[in-house]
Amino acid sequence: MMKGLKKWRLFGLLAALTIFLSGCGEEYLSTLTPAGQVGKDQYNLLLLSTAIMTFVIIVVVIIYVLAIVKFRRKKVGENTIPKQVEGSHTLEIIWTAIPIVLLLILAVPTVSLTYKFADTKAMEAKDADGNAKAVTVNVTAKLYWWEFEYPEQGIVTSQELVVPTGQKVYFNLKAADVKHSFWIPAIGGKMDTNVDNINKFYLTFDKESDGLKDGVFYGKCAELCGPSHALMDFKVKTLSQDNFNNWVDNMQATKGKKADKNSTDLGEQVFANSCISCHAVSGEGTGGGVAPNLAAFGDRNRVAGFLEHSEDGIKNWIKNSQELKPGNIMPEEKALNNGKEFTDEELDALAAYLMGLSVEK
Repeated sequence: MMKGLKKWRLFGLLAALTIFLSGCGEEYLSTLTPAGQVGKDQYNLLLLSTAIMTFVIIVVVIIYVLAIVKFRRKKVGENTIPKQVEGSHTLEIIWTAIPIVLLLILAVPTVSLTYKFADTKAMEAKDADGNAKAVTVNVTAKLYWWEFEYPEQGIVTSQELVVPTGQKVYFNLKAADVKHSFWIPAIGGKMDTNVDNINKFYLTFDKESDGLKDGVFYGKCAELCGPSHALMDFKVKTLSQDNFNNWVDNMQATKGKKADKNSTDLGEQVFANSCISCHAVSGEGTGGGVAPNLAAFGDRNRVAGFLEHSEDGIKNWIKNSQELKPGNIMPEEKALNNGKEFTDEELDALAAYLMGLSVEK
């Protein structure tokens, strides 16, 4: 009796957990609230496959229950053997034809959408002046951060992807070290980034992100890539076309910007002496940097992709980067500062300087 009750307890727990998890979706992260046409198409495909699977389960359960009820021993007797249907041509045709039909219903839209999402010919289209008609972003995945280069605009940023709404945005995906996977759950996609080839696809962004809880959509690495895989996040800021153009202009305006070792700003001095060899503070340029570009660091949503975006978050990252994100290439504090730890004054000044690197304020 107790054993049976334990089984029902487990069933009740799983049922409660299912109900609980059904409310966990957030608009900026959930595939169940798509905010782009690609995501909507994939969501509809998910609904179709779920409906087919549910239909199959219901049919099998009905047949199973009917068989139990109709041929139970109390009804037909202990020694009665029901009529056997083995070799029935009618039944063989039915349970062969139905799965084929269901597979075709699922396969046709799946194959169609797969080829549709891979159609990137418009990426090469030019206007009368020879400028690209579409926005293209070269995405490079690295351990454990993301670089976003806009080749037509001549700018580069990292950790926070900025895109216009209402149009197709094309992506060239590659990895600098190991296999990663680029995924924005609420927008759609999920495409591997490889070291030895470039994958291409497009996404559309229907909604501006400023109305979301954190003001951004969340992006993820969806391929196990190392000890800090779970922390390899990026954020997506979607803007109207005019605001996107302003952002591009502001990024281009940082051309030639550098940190000065002789600056009267202590934070800039510390950065120029300790960080400038890896990090750029100009958004104008090309990709391939050793470390994330910091031109728009003050506009970001997170520090290192997952820490609170604040001066305390910056100081915590500088002092404990290997503990917080194991396997990343950020040097330890003493390696940055000629074998010494930063003083509290230096850390405060450096954090304030980094928070001031902005193209939106």
